Amino acid sequence: MDTWLNEVQKFPVLYVLCCSVLFRILHWCLQIVARPDTVTKDRWKTWKWRNLSVSLVHSLLTGTWAIACVIYYPAMVHEIHSTYTPSAYMLVVVSSGYFIEDAADIVFSGHAKASWEFLLHHVLVLWCFLYAVFTHQYVAGAVVALFVEVNSVFLHTRLLLNLAKVAHSSLIYTVNKVLNVVTYVTFRLGAQFYLTWYLTYHYSSLDYALYFLITMMLMNIMILIYFYRLIRSDFFTKRRIQNGIQKLAAD
Repeated sequence: MDTWLNEVQKFPVLYVLCCSVLFRILHWCLQIVARPDTVTKDRWKTWKWRNLSVSLVHSLLTGTWAIACVIYYPAMVHEIHSTYTPSAYMLVVVSSGYFIEDAADIVFSGHAKASWEFLLHHVLVLWCFLYAVFTHQYVAGAVVALFVEVNSVFLHTRLLLNLAKVAHSSLIYTVNKVLNVVTYVTFRLGAQFYLTWYLTYHYSSLDYALYFLITMMLMNIMILIYFYRLIRSDFFTKRRIQNGIQKLAAD
């Protein structure tokens, strides 16, 4: 395992790009998979469906992987700066490859302006993840950050259900929206706020703590805004309509 890890660490750019290519191949393969009629009739929805499907695969893979890494080596939670396992390092490499592929997909498909929030998110993630990949520091921190992907499974599923025009009153949408909120609080907010606390508490002893703390604060603002929009859209839509407010949350 150590020999394999050393090989990856010798050529990190190569392995990150290989992972990006694999996610791109997955994107192409999804072109032949059947899609709902409501999606196939619209070019943007067709692209969005494939993009979200790739994101869902990434979330299922990395969310499970991140939890497994911490279960196998719990010390990573308490020493996010210096500890990691070969599996944890490879997880960050794979996830970095995905974020590069997804950012490129958004830009080259011509949807950068409409998806600027996702691009900003990817940039914030990538400059932290690539730092971990190249310096071998904060790998454990990146693994803990990937706990948010557990919630992303339900976030992406929610958007796919909306694209497919699934009724919000249906059982599948109702179950998903409840799990979405629960995992948002426990895995997304929980992971983000833990990392913010860790960086603040150990600020004086960590390398480039300010660099990462600023990133975390920006991410915290983004996820709190999105959480507000999510709750408003999924749980207070009827009340808003009754009050004569017709504009619904775009996401």
